[in-house]
Amino acid sequence: MPTPSSSEPSASTRTILLVSDEAAHAQLCRSFLEEAGFIVLRATGSSEALKVCARHDGPIHLLLTDLVLPPPEFQLASTANPFPHVNGFELAIRAAGTRRDLRVALMCKDPEKELAAHGIAHTKLPVLTKPINRQNLVSFVQEVLRQAPPMPSRANHAGTDHETKWFG
Repeated sequence: MPTPSSSEPSASTRTILLVSDEAAHAQLCRSFLEEAGFIVLRATGSSEALKVCARHDGPIHLLLTDLVLPPPEFQLASTANPFPHVNGFELAIRAAGTRRDLRVALMCKDPEKELAAHGIAHTKLPVLTKPINRQNLVSFVQEVLRQAPPMPSRANHAGTDHETKWFG
């Protein structure tokens, strides 16, 4: 693993947007990440996460989201609603379209099965398999943050470049 350079920001200057509808899981992840020195913003679903992406004044370095994000009520995603309830992969595409330097990672229990259930045969997004522990979560986040952020989208609609980049 590469050693962080002196010009690389420390964990205490890195902000992570954590998205999980499971309160206990989210609290555990948050405490592990804060103990490691990260600033953690929390959202319970995709709608709230998209609002945070749009309204947070500072940088958000990483979106760490559950793949499965059940909506609190039935709602269709549309271009008219900028903050829809969507799954974690769709959230990743939408969030990356609003934040230029955002890195994205997914969390799920059975990546192959859950990605396939959402119609995603392959993805280049990093995926953390649950259950997690402190060491594998912090190591995973540090590794994702070492990677270069995706290039800004130049497509006609937000997400096209990211969709192409994130399918394997």
